Amino acid sequence: MLPPDYRRILAAVRQAAGPVMARHVGEILGVDVTQRAKLEPLRGRLVRLVDRGWLRKLPDGRFTSRL
Repeated sequence: MLPPDYRRILAAVRQAAGPVMARHVGEILGVDVTQRAKLEPLRGRLVRLVDRGWLRKLPDGRFTSRL
């Protein structure tokens, strides 16, 4: 099972109407997206979810659910 932070990220991507950028996921989760230092850890978590097969990363850098 995924830790709570990862479950929230996964839920945010799934509730989006289509593929999303990390910035949009951050906005949904309430992360300060104006500061790159706050956004990069979120992007890292998104990539980890891609590596583990939970999400898919498109060539343009957007993320989408595998389901």
